[in-house]
Amino acid sequence: MANAAEHSGANGHAGVIGDHGRLGAARLLLWALAGALAVRQAAAVLRVPPAEWLNGFHLPGSLPGSVYDTGQFSDTPFAGLVLKPLVGVAAPSLEVAWTCVTLVCVAAIGLVAARGLPDPVPRRTALLAAPVLTALMMVSLPVREAASPGQTAVLPVLLVLLAVFRVPGDRPAGFLVGLAAALQPALLLFAPLLWLTGRRPTAHTAAVTFAGATALSWAAMPRDSWTYWVQHLAGTGLGGAPDGLANQSVHGALLRLGLTGPVEILLYAALAAAIVWTGLRRAVRYARDGQLLLAVAVTGCVAVAVSPAGWRHQLLWVLLAVAGKVGKRAADRPVWPVAVVLAMTLPSTMLLPNLAALAPVRDNVLLLTAVAAACAVPFLPRSSAYWREPVPTDYGRPAAARWARVPLMPFWRRVLSRPNLLLELLLIRVGYSLYSHIRAAAPTSRSLAEGNGSQIHGIERALGIDIEHAVNHAVVGTPWLEAFFNFYYTSFHFVVPLTILGLLYWRRPGDYRWARASLGLATVLALAGFWLYPLAPPRLMPGLGFIDTVHGPQDLANPSYGAMTAISNQYAAMPSLHFGWSLWCGIVIVVLAPKGWQKLLGALHPLITVCAIVATANHWVLDAVGGAVVVSAGFALVYVLSGPRGLQLSLPVQRRGAEAAAGEEAPGEGERRPEAAPARSA
Repeated sequence: MANAAEHSGANGHAGVIGDHGRLGAARLLLWALAGALAVRQAAAVLRVPPAEWLNGFHLPGSLPGSVYDTGQFSDTPFAGLVLKPLVGVAAPSLEVAWTCVTLVCVAAIGLVAARGLPDPVPRRTALLAAPVLTALMMVSLPVREAASPGQTAVLPVLLVLLAVFRVPGDRPAGFLVGLAAALQPALLLFAPLLWLTGRRPTAHTAAVTFAGATALSWAAMPRDSWTYWVQHLAGTGLGGAPDGLANQSVHGALLRLGLTGPVEILLYAALAAAIVWTGLRRAVRYARDGQLLLAVAVTGCVAVAVSPAGWRHQLLWVLLAVAGKVGKRAADRPVWPVAVVLAMTLPSTMLLPNLAALAPVRDNVLLLTAVAAACAVPFLPRSSAYWREPVPTDYGRPAAARWARVPLMPFWRRVLSRPNLLLELLLIRVGYSLYSHIRAAAPTSRSLAEGNGSQIHGIERALGIDIEHAVNHAVVGTPWLEAFFNFYYTSFHFVVPLTILGLLYWRRPGDYRWARASLGLATVLALAGFWLYPLAPPRLMPGLGFIDTVHGPQDLANPSYGAMTAISNQYAAMPSLHFGWSLWCGIVIVVLAPKGWQKLLGALHPLITVCAIVATANHWVLDAVGGAVVVSAGFALVYVLSGPRGLQLSLPVQRRGAEAAAGEEAPGEGERRPEAAPARSA
């Protein structure tokens, strides 16, 4: 028994050491990634010639001039008072120093914010939070724009975080908050937060510091102060049109909607008051609950949203709001962080389709995210039973791979429960946008594509399967058949796969994940084909006599080949995803459909599709073979990664899922929840 205990203890100790080593290695890798992203950002800035970069300050070359003469400088007169002397510094040195200081401030924000996570913090989170947050900030839109000359958006965020989490005294902390407000006046909202959470000396010092810095700038630069505070109402219209997309504030959004004059001002004042009231109340509640970092992030979001000019480079607060936890289920926890990261790093056109009806949302994605964080997102309090232990996700039993030499991937466990719908829609939309961008960026050399087209045509003639020309002209000679294939080619490519995914999500969530993963992997493999083998389809091959029945006559002497080339890469043809996706649909329907007639329709869909792509001269027969190869590879990879499709829940997981469901319907009667963690004082 003693030997067994010693052996168990030794193994446990070794496990702890091994886990610590893995976390340490992961931390080093993440910091290396953050460093690489910082170098990439610095390289992007330093590629700009020093003289051109210095012009980005939009400040006069001599000290007596006004900082607002060009109308491009948007910061406060106090910021201009601090920055004007820098114009005399040599341009190359200033460019390097400014970029390095900005990126160091970003890393400092990551370190301070990670230290501000509410207790108790799991060891994995404590070690990895700082490098992960720093890496995300390095690729975020605010940091990419803040690295431009004259932008001071990163520094106020760091000053506030230092005041709240690192500076021990009330007066030094208040001085830092007041200094941040002197650079961005809307940040004076942190004074009420400090006052309402019991830090009244800090709030008082912040207000006094802001007033002193503003008075100093009035005394030193009266003309500029008048321009900023009176003529432009806290900088509105400086640095860009107030209704421009860069102004992600409520005022800017109302102007973009076409509202002007007293009506817009009254509506803006009412909305701003409601956001301030709701946001500050929530921030105070989170601060008292021990979620001080979340309280700071919410207040920052409020400040930018209600500011007359809330520029995109000032919205770093939104990224800090990922500190809040949302959702009772473990499967719902990633939704808010993923939504924030996507909104802060990707263009809004990648998040939403380019439809006129969605323009008000697409043009204000950052603002809506900030307002949601401030007023709407139901962050869990630390007293919630789900704070530390959300309802667990149901996984299938591990299954041994039939291919002994290719073991299953331990990180890819088969999830049997329905995924979060919002997260799925976000990932599908972003995934398709990335697919479209990568496909459009694939090589488009006309000579290379036509050479590959001739090669494919020659292979088909050698194999005796060069039927494209005969089928194309036979269909053109039969008007009703031409109309049918044109309609089928243009209408079913997206409708059928999306319909299948929707039905599987609704009726068979376990199979939905299996089908979605196989489709995604097949599409990724197809992108590799587009890059490695650009191919001219039959309709774009000169001298072969094909008729483009879908797009109309194409001028093959013109390299643009008509308007379609501006929409998508016309040489992304091998493999054919038109056929590949239809084959995926057919396989999924045949495997999962309960009735024979449904299976028959599923089998007919890829057959009709291959006829359509050949008859309309949009693909070669071998393109369809390539589509079949990538789809087969997609299904095979899913099998290798997660095992057979028909996994079942084990009995303990079934019982746990039933108890979790009971717990959601009747709290206190289901599974026993952990006691609430004690709240930490603000």
